[in-house]
Amino acid sequence: MTTTEFNTQLSSLSSALFANAMRLSCNKHNAQDLMQETTMRAFASCHKFTEGTNFKAWMYTIMQNCFINEYRKRRSRRSVVFMMEDNMQVVLQQPIKNMGHSTVMMKELRGILDELTEANRIPFELHFDGFGYQEIAEQLDVPLGTVKSRIFFARKKLKSMIQCQYGDQAQYA
Repeated sequence: MTTTEFNTQLSSLSSALFANAMRLSCNKHNAQDLMQETTMRAFASCHKFTEGTNFKAWMYTIMQNCFINEYRKRRSRRSVVFMMEDNMQVVLQQPIKNMGHSTVMMKELRGILDELTEANRIPFELHFDGFGYQEIAEQLDVPLGTVKSRIFFARKKLKSMIQCQYGDQAQYA
């Protein structure tokens, strides 16, 4: 199909195509956009048009596909915008707390814990992990009283080391 033939057939169908575009989009501006998109795609693909077939049906099919593609784009954009708006409401309503200081403090506390003697650190860590005094005593093969005193002295030593390092801040962390 030549450009002249394409223009001739398109001009004879333009009012029918515009009516179809209005039926699909229900809006004059959107119908004009749809007409333009359809015309551009049809012109770009006019070499694919088979002579002797129905030009009007071919144009209607292109218009229908353009409309469906645009509808899908708008629907996906709308859902993304709604999701962003919902997330913004959550962000605006709930302040975000900065937990950086507690992360740094935990690393420092781990360093302080490593400064304890192994005899006090191991029973303290086991107790901190949820083991009972009796379980720790059996696991380390030491008397129950020894486990209790080592955990007591580990707590006391940790408390004094934390007070030396953090001072009054240790109460608020």
